[in-house]
Amino acid sequence: MAVCSISNTNAQIRYSVPEEMKKGSLIGNVAHDLGLDAHRLRSGRARIVSGDSTEFVELKTDKGILVVKERIDREELCAETTPCSFTFEIILDNPMELHHVTVEILDVNDHYPTFAKNEFYLEISEANTAGARFLLGGANDPDVGVNALQHYILSTNDHFILNEQSRPDGVKYAEMLLQKPLDREKHPRLSLTISAVDGGNPQRSGSMKIEVTVLDANDNVPVFNQTVYRAAVEENSLKGSFITVVNATDADSGANSLISYSFVNFKGNINEIFAVDAQTGVITLSGTIDYEKAKKYEIDVEAKDQGGLGNSAKVIVEIIDVNDNVPVITVMSFSSPVSEDAMIGTTIGIFSVKDLDAGDNGLVECSIDKNSPFKLQSSLRNYYTLVTDAALDRERVVEYNITITATDSGSPALSSQKTLTLKVSDVNDNPPRFKNNVYTAYVAENNSPGLSIFTLSAQDEDWNQNARVSYLLEESTVAGSSVSSFISVNADTGVVHALRGFDYEQMKSVRVCVKAQDGGSPPLSSNVTLDIIIQDQNDNAPQVLYPVQTGASALAEIVPRAADVGYLVTKVVAVDVDSGQNAWLSYKLQKAPDRALFEVGLQNGEIRTVRQVTDKDAVKQKLTVVVEDNGQPSRSAVVSINVAVADSFPEVLSEFSDFTHEKQQNENLTFYLVLALAAVSFLFITCVVVIISVKIYRWRQSRFLYQSNLPVIPYYPPHYADTGVTGTLPHGYNYEVCMTTDSRKSDCKFSTLGAQSVLVVEPGFSETMQRAMKETRVLDNGDSPEMVSASN
Repeated sequence: MAVCSISNTNAQIRYSVPEEMKKGSLIGNVAHDLGLDAHRLRSGRARIVSGDSTEFVELKTDKGILVVKERIDREELCAETTPCSFTFEIILDNPMELHHVTVEILDVNDHYPTFAKNEFYLEISEANTAGARFLLGGANDPDVGVNALQHYILSTNDHFILNEQSRPDGVKYAEMLLQKPLDREKHPRLSLTISAVDGGNPQRSGSMKIEVTVLDANDNVPVFNQTVYRAAVEENSLKGSFITVVNATDADSGANSLISYSFVNFKGNINEIFAVDAQTGVITLSGTIDYEKAKKYEIDVEAKDQGGLGNSAKVIVEIIDVNDNVPVITVMSFSSPVSEDAMIGTTIGIFSVKDLDAGDNGLVECSIDKNSPFKLQSSLRNYYTLVTDAALDRERVVEYNITITATDSGSPALSSQKTLTLKVSDVNDNPPRFKNNVYTAYVAENNSPGLSIFTLSAQDEDWNQNARVSYLLEESTVAGSSVSSFISVNADTGVVHALRGFDYEQMKSVRVCVKAQDGGSPPLSSNVTLDIIIQDQNDNAPQVLYPVQTGASALAEIVPRAADVGYLVTKVVAVDVDSGQNAWLSYKLQKAPDRALFEVGLQNGEIRTVRQVTDKDAVKQKLTVVVEDNGQPSRSAVVSINVAVADSFPEVLSEFSDFTHEKQQNENLTFYLVLALAAVSFLFITCVVVIISVKIYRWRQSRFLYQSNLPVIPYYPPHYADTGVTGTLPHGYNYEVCMTTDSRKSDCKFSTLGAQSVLVVEPGFSETMQRAMKETRVLDNGDSPEMVSASN
C-alpha cells in the first residue's frame, strides 16, 4: 500500500492490494493519507462520487478508512491488462474538495494453466525425419506476471522432445520435435502427456493427453505465403463481415496435398469472435467486437495436410474505433437553492464527463446556455465547475433550468444533456411599495367611532416572511392632540378606522402618515400620506344676527304711510356655520295675511312693502320670518319683527305701550317656567358638566368674535359685503353688530340708503314715551330741549 502524491486542493492517492480479499478488508487509511481527521470527513459528508468499479470499495467516514466492499477478481476486472487498477473520486463539502484515488489490484495465483482440449490427436507419417515440428498449441493461464504460465513439460519418450516458443506478445506455446524417426510397424500409436506449469507459490499446473497415430510417409509440410497477416475492421461490424484470407500450399500430391485451416490457440474467446473456413482459409467475423474492450486481436492459424504435417501463421486484426458512445455526465455535487445575493463566482456544482471512445471520438467539450447567469470552469480534464457569472434576482427569476450539453469531437458528433434545476432563495431587498404617494379618503362628520375610512395596501416583491407587510401609524399632532387619538390602522389589513366622531366645524381634514414595514431581517419600510377629508353634514341650524331677539326690549321698524311699493323696511341677517349647500339660506314669511303688506326676499332676507299703505292697515304689524338652510334634512330659525306703520312718532306710542306691557308679562311667565325647569334639571346638569367643559374648550379654540361662554355668533366686520351667490348680505346695506357676553345688552345699528327710522322700545317704555311727549310739546311751543330737560 502506497500514497503517490497529495496536492493542496486536489489529492491523488494510490493503493496496491491483492485480489480476492475478503469483504471489509482494509485498503488504506484515507484520512491519514489526505492529512484529514475523521471529523472533517463526517462534517464534509465525504463520499465516493464517481469512477470505475466503485462498487468494489467503501469509505468508512467514521474511521477514515477505505475497505473492500465486494470481492475483487483481477482477471474479471482487467483480463490480461497489467498493471490492473481502477480509479474513483472522493468529494468533501464545506469547503468543497475533490481527491482522486487509484487502487492497483495485485495478481494472486488463483488459476491453473488449462489447455483448450483435454486430448490432442496427431497423425504423423513415418516418413518424417528427425527435426520435424508438430505444433501443440498453448495453455491459457489468466494470471499474470510470475503467476502466469512459465513453461511446458513433456512426458518421457524415445521419439519426441519439447520445444517452447514465445510470441511477440509474450504468449508461450509448445511444439514437439521429432528426435528419432517413427516406425509404424513397431509403434503405430504413441500416448504422451504435456503439462503446463506456472510460477506461483504454490505452483499450479495443467495437462493434456497427446495421442499420436503414425501414418505412412508424407514428407512435405504446408507452407503459408505470408508469415504474418494484418487486417483492420471497424467495431460494431455485422456478423459475417470479411476480415482476411490465409493461404498455404503443400508440395505433396494426392490426399497428402489437401490442406485444412484451423485456429490453433484458443486464448480468450477467439472462437466466439472469429471463424475460419477450413477449406478456403477465409476469416470472417462471427461475434461482436468493441474497441472499448479490445483494440486488437492476434490469431494463430494452422494449415495441416492429410498426412498430419502442419504449419502456422499469425493474423493480427486491428479494431477501428467508431464514435458509438455518447458522453456521460456525472454530477458529483450540486447546491440548491442558492441565495439571490450570492457573489459572482459562487460555486453551484461540480460534475465530470466521460466518453469511452478514443481519440477525437472521446474528446468532450461541455457548454451551457450563454444567456444564463452561469458559466463553466475547468481546471482538470473532463471535470467542470458550475459557477455564477452574474447577479441573481429572485424577483425576476425564481428558478433556473440549467442544461449542460456534452459533445464529443467525433464525426458525426454525439452529445448528451443533463438539466439541473436551481432554485433561488429570497433575500429581503425590496421594501413594501404603495401604488401612490398620497391617498385621499372622505368621511362625513358625526361618524360613529370605529368606522372604516380607507384601506391601504402595499405590495412587496419579496417572498414569504420578507413579503409580509405590517402597517404602522406614524405619530403626529392634529389640533393639539395625538393623531392616534383620532385614527387607528390595522397592522395586518391596512384598514384605517376612525376612533371618534369628527366635527367639520372644528376640523376640516386630518393628514396622517402610515408606514408599511415588511417582516424581513432587517426590515424594510416605506411611508404613505393619507389625507382624510371631513365632509360637512347639516348639523347646525341658521343663527340670526339681526334683528337681535332679546327679552328686555322690543325692536320696531317704522314705515311711513307714504312709503312706495318696494320700500325697504329692514333686513334679516342670518348665518349658518355649516358649509356648502348646508349653509345656503332662504327667507320666507310665516303665516302671511291675505293682503300682505310686506314680503321678504328669498335669498337676501330684505323685507319690503309689496303695496301702498292704506288707512285700513294697522299701525302695529308683527312679522315672523323663517330662515331655512338647504341641507337634507333642512334646519331653520324663526325671528319676530315688529313694524310700526305711522307718519309720526306719537302716533305709535299708544299701540306699542300695550305691546310692551304684554311682552313684559310674557317674559315674566317665561322666567318662572325656566326657574321650574332648572330645578327639575339640576341632577341632569350635574351629569353633563364634563361634556360642557369639553364644549367650552372647543369654543375657546374657535375663531369667532368674543370667546364667550354662550353660543357664539360669528362676527361680521363693519361694511361687510357678501359677494357670493348664496350670501345673505346684499351690497347695498351695511350692518354693525356689537355684542357682549350678555346678548340682552347688545346693540345693533342698521343703516340703509333711505335712512329710515328705527324705533327701540325699552323696559321703561312709559317714562320714555312721557319724555318724548314733553319734548314734542316744548318743541311745538318753541322751547328748547335744554329747558325741558332742566325742568325735569
